[in-house]
Amino acid sequence: MDPLSVFFVIIAGYVIGSFPTAYLVARTKGVDIFAVGSGNMGATNVTRALGWRYGLLVWAWDGLKGVLVVLLARAIFPEDRTAASVIGAVAVVAGHNWSFLATIITGSIRGGKGAATAMGTFLLLAPTFIVALSLALAAAIILITRYVSLAVLTAVGVAGVAIFIMLVLGRLDPVYSVYLLVGYMVFLRHRRNIYSLIQGTERRLGERV
Repeated sequence: MDPLSVFFVIIAGYVIGSFPTAYLVARTKGVDIFAVGSGNMGATNVTRALGWRYGLLVWAWDGLKGVLVVLLARAIFPEDRTAASVIGAVAVVAGHNWSFLATIITGSIRGGKGAATAMGTFLLLAPTFIVALSLALAAAIILITRYVSLAVLTAVGVAGVAIFIMLVLGRLDPVYSVYLLVGYMVFLRHRRNIYSLIQGTERRLGERV
């Protein structure tokens, strides 16, 4: 892989990931997403502040960022699609979680928690049965508990364990070990949610701010 092209994939992935979808959508309704609810630049906070239609819009666009970067990486490196896709996936989630565009807007390091963007990469990179299992678990947890964070963390955790097992068994390209960084970044950005879940103070889906 050409180092210059790898660098381009990383930068392009990070910049695309940095696009502050939630902030811009909320601003169209006169809301500063960083000043309401959890202050997070994500679909769940937008849903609480503006309703499910706007939340769904943000989720779709943030997911599309992940899809777009993986496809871009594959187009640049058609001969090494897996490695390129993994590099792009890590870069786009990092860009979303620590968005330089949101940082420029707010003057402090801001970003989302990576769930939707990670899902966009996950749909294209993970084996089909892992995708189906993770999404089914997430949907079931949301329906039963209405805790979006618990659903995300469970799905990401199960997917991470499944990918790790497949790596150990030699069923996946070793480069997927780097892809596990995506799950780590999602968990890292959900630290407060984990604490709130343990304390019983986590907000449920449908609760308005």
